[in-house]
Order: sequence, then structure tokens, then C-alpha cells
Amino acid sequence: MKKIKIPGWLKRIGIYLAILGPGLITASADNDAPGIATYSMAGSTYGYQFLSIILIVTIGEVVIQEMAARMGVVTGKGTADLIRERFGVKVTAFAMLALLIANLGTTVAQIAGIAASAELFGISRYFIAPLAAVIVSLAVLRGSYRYIEKVLLVLSLSAISYIVTVILINPPWGEVAKAIVLPSFDFEPQFIVAVLATIGTTITPWGIFYLQASVADKGLDVKDYKYTKVDVTFGAVWGNIISAFIIISTAATLFIHGISVDSAEQAALVLEPLAGPWAKILFSAGLLGASLLALAVLPLSTTYAVCEAFGFERGLNRNFKEAPVFYIIYSAIIALSVVIVLIPGMPLFSIMWISQTVNAVLLPILLILVLKLANNGQLMGKWKNTKVQNILGIGLTIFISLVTIALIITSFLGIGT
Repeated sequence: MKKIKIPGWLKRIGIYLAILGPGLITASADNDAPGIATYSMAGSTYGYQFLSIILIVTIGEVVIQEMAARMGVVTGKGTADLIRERFGVKVTAFAMLALLIANLGTTVAQIAGIAASAELFGISRYFIAPLAAVIVSLAVLRGSYRYIEKVLLVLSLSAISYIVTVILINPPWGEVAKAIVLPSFDFEPQFIVAVLATIGTTITPWGIFYLQASVADKGLDVKDYKYTKVDVTFGAVWGNIISAFIIISTAATLFIHGISVDSAEQAALVLEPLAGPWAKILFSAGLLGASLLALAVLPLSTTYAVCEAFGFERGLNRNFKEAPVFYIIYSAIIALSVVIVLIPGMPLFSIMWISQTVNAVLLPILLILVLKLANNGQLMGKWKNTKVQNILGIGLTIFISLVTIALIITSFLGIGT
């Protein structure tokens, strides 16, 4: 029987699809409930201005996530594991405490996002929040990494709803294109805080920990690196395209009518009378899908990091007997988050604010540690950072450090609130 010769380009596409996963999932999970709220606020308050900022943020995300993925492929270890080995217990303990506080607050935000999106469809949060938590936990904890990755990739497709929303709205594409290529910045405090929030919801500490750990967990080899790099780059670009479409949808409807919102559910409700019921449904569906994706990924990133940092067995390819701490921490984070969301009168906004502030403090410190690791010749060999990668990475770290200081100062003084 004559063998069918498969073209080389088709083989390469097959390899890309097989490698695709960690980068796309991480970037898609960045568009979570706080992220959608941030982009909705930016679009409804400043119109298309933030589209050029999204372009800049995309470059920064590619640089940072590529370093994490490269370290995962070369060392076969997660970020927390390497930090413990190279910088000692004290630095590791501080980083883990900050990450745990920040991620718990952000996980609460995801469950709140699920509850809010369900209530837009007339479903009680007291029913949907525990149900979603149980379903997500069972799906994650009872499956292998390969199975869970497929589930998470499917969930990431929910973001397409925002593209469809914009197509239905049909914005002035000439204005959109102009806003992308011609940056426009304001120096008033509220605008600066919005820029910081946009950076903070896109380039996150948990994203770095999760990406490197999932690359290591997937067992990718150095020979796979070029495909992993494509996954990371494509993931960052795709995730920020969705961010841009959220901004466009709110700018083209809410901004032109002088309506400003500060949450995703507000945006969905206001869209209905302006752009029709389908816009509300699609926007709400995107919020639900994004929150479910992030609910699976965020506790995983925390659990990976804590287990790596303190030497516990971790990974979805291990069962409960092999990695009990891994499974207990994951379940505890989700259970505690559900309880917090369902407490009447709980100040969810304050919890989100605290988590974002802790993230802002942790991110520059983590970036410095990642840069040191990525430049360690003993650790990385020929795969250590190039001069260009260092220039971009150091420049981004300095920039984020400066805006983090500005965020803390403006938050402390109550500016922009």
C-alpha cells in the first residue's frame, strides 16, 4: 500500500497545534472578570484611546512570558522552584505569601464574575457559584494535564463572543485604526490609574508562575522551544486582541453616549438598550467563559508555586496520594473564595483592590528575579537572555516599577476614586 506523503508545512501546523496550550491559556485567562471590568471602564470612559496602550502592553507581555516559557523548557522546573534554589527561603516565603494573598483575592473576583454573569441570565448566585466551583474543581483535579489543557483551550474560545459583539455593533473602523497607530495620552490622575490597571491585569505574577509551571508539567523539551515560543507569542497577541475588542465594543456604544461603567456586568446591562439583546448576551457569555477559565487557572498557578517553593509534589499528572498538598491547597482556595462571595454585604471591590495592590508590589520584584534567572549562564547555558531581550526586559521592569510606585501613591491618596 502506497504511503501518503504529508507536506512539510502541514506537519509543522500539526506540531504547532500539539504544542499550543500554556501560552494561549495564560493570555486568555488574563481577560478575567477584573480584566474585562478594566477594559470596559477604559472603553466607556476614554473611548478608543486605550487601543494604542494595548499594543504596547502586548509587546511587554510577549517579552516576559517568553522568558518564563524558555526557563520552563530549559530547566524543566517552575519559577518558584528556581527562586527557592537560587535565592533562598526568605525571598521565596515573601513571594509566596504575596502571591497567595493576591491570587485568593483575584479568585474571589472570578467567582464574583461567574455569579454576576449568571444573574444577568436570571440565575441566582447562591446556586451558580457553588455549582461552578464544584464542576471546575472536579474537572481539574480528576483529569491529567493533557485532558485539562483541552478543556481550558475550549473555554478560551468564549472570548470570540467579544469579536462577534463588535461585528454586530459595527464601529467606525477608521477611528479605531487611527487610535491604534496614533497614541494619545493624558496626564490626569484617573487616566494614569487606568493605564496602570490595564498593565496590571495583563502582565501578572500568577501568569508567570502558571506559564512556566505548565510548560514544565507538559514535559516540553528544548527541541520544542521554537514551537513553545510561537504558542506564547500567539497567546499574548490573541489575548490582547480580545482586550482591544472589549474596549472597542464599550467605546462604540457607551462612550459616545457619555455612559461610564466600572464593572463588566454594568457594561452588559447598558449594552442591551444601545446595541440590542444579542450584544448583552454575547458580552455576558464572554464574561462567564473568561471567569470559568480563570477560576481553573488561578488556583492552579498558586498551587504550583507554593508546592514548588516548599518542595511538595505537584502536578495534574499525579494523583491525590502522590501529591496530597497540591490537591488540598487547590480545593481550599476555591472553597474559601466561594464562601467569601456568598457572604451578604462582603466588600468584594475592596478585596479586588487589595489583591491588585499586592500584585503591583510583587510584580517588579518577581521581574527582577526572573531577569536574574534568565541571565544565569550556569542555569540557562546558551539559552540565557540576549542583549535585546535584556534591554526590553529591564526597560519594562523599570517602567512597571515606576508606575507601580505611582499606583501605590495615587491609591494611598485616594486619587481617581
